[in-house]
Amino acid sequence: MTETVTVELGKRSYRIDIGAGLIEGAGEVVTAQRPGVRCAIVTDDNVDAAHGDALRASLDKAGIGHTTLSVPPGEPSKCYAMFEKVVNGLLEARLERGDLVLALGGGVVGDLAGFAASVTRRGMDFVQIPTSLLAQVDSSVGGKTGINAPAGKNLVGAFHQPVLVLADTGALATLPPREFRAGYAEVAKYGLIDRPDFFQWLEKNSDEVFAFGPALAQAIAASCRAKAEIVVADETEKGQRALLNLGHTFAHALEGACGYDGARLVHGEAVAIGLVLAHEFSNRMNLCDADTVVRVCDHLKKVGLPTKIGDIPGPRLDADTLSRFIAQDKKVKRGRLTFILTKGLGQSYIADDVPPDEVLAFLKEKLTPSGNNLS
Repeated sequence: MTETVTVELGKRSYRIDIGAGLIEGAGEVVTAQRPGVRCAIVTDDNVDAAHGDALRASLDKAGIGHTTLSVPPGEPSKCYAMFEKVVNGLLEARLERGDLVLALGGGVVGDLAGFAASVTRRGMDFVQIPTSLLAQVDSSVGGKTGINAPAGKNLVGAFHQPVLVLADTGALATLPPREFRAGYAEVAKYGLIDRPDFFQWLEKNSDEVFAFGPALAQAIAASCRAKAEIVVADETEKGQRALLNLGHTFAHALEGACGYDGARLVHGEAVAIGLVLAHEFSNRMNLCDADTVVRVCDHLKKVGLPTKIGDIPGPRLDADTLSRFIAQDKKVKRGRLTFILTKGLGQSYIADDVPPDEVLAFLKEKLTPSGNNLS
């Protein structure tokens, strides 16, 4: 059974289909929306091996011409070199402005393919076909596309909405357990932003989510509805949409300090640590009670996610390096730090002008041997 969530953006509205077998049926859906269209599948080598043939067979069955552009898996592919490769590949395939880019993969592929689509021929439409839990509940929805720069994560990009999202829950069965767990951090985030009832539901139903039971599709749909509501209210992140970055200011700094090395830290793991840090920092600022911090940490730990900076393997990180990455965060306005903080479970808010000295002192505390954020 397929569940549908709609992102209501007027003439640019699009639906998110959630269910099993959607990759195998993609050709029929695409040709119904765009008769006579040609497509470029942008994917990575691992996803292509797992799902590329099924998508190509579906396009062939629908009589849709297609080409495939594949990049290496992992965060390092969100870079200028791979962006250039994809754009040139679209042009060399002689795809026209009215053709479609199909982003088949996780968040890296979706961000990269969407950004390439946004600029090629001054804007091509694209379809998100997310194959990771993180992408299905977060990065495939809302139109944020982009690549990383040496100065920080996602600093180069564009808002470019997809025309359709096909979230095939069957594809999640091929994910390594670590990647599935990482995606769950983004699911939990929606409860912690402003849906405490959803977080409570996750506390009761996370075992079924991880067992690929009916609760999995329910959690994905609830997450997509939560994100869609915020995106509709603030499409280009002038205000309320920044709430979706709960935990992400810390998370992006951790990823940058680790050199975007997925062996050490993947995005969802960084988000899990970032969610705990955001609640701990809120507690330090006398905004959030300690019981809420413990509850958040315990749930993420229960599902196997890291919750401390000390959980990250490899060389020890330092507060000054993390602070430099935080200073490059997209939410910085004229040098002032903006964080998403919380007053309790599901009570997050946008905090402007957070004192940099407070953040640095907090990070130094977390990184001292006596800090409570070390193993």
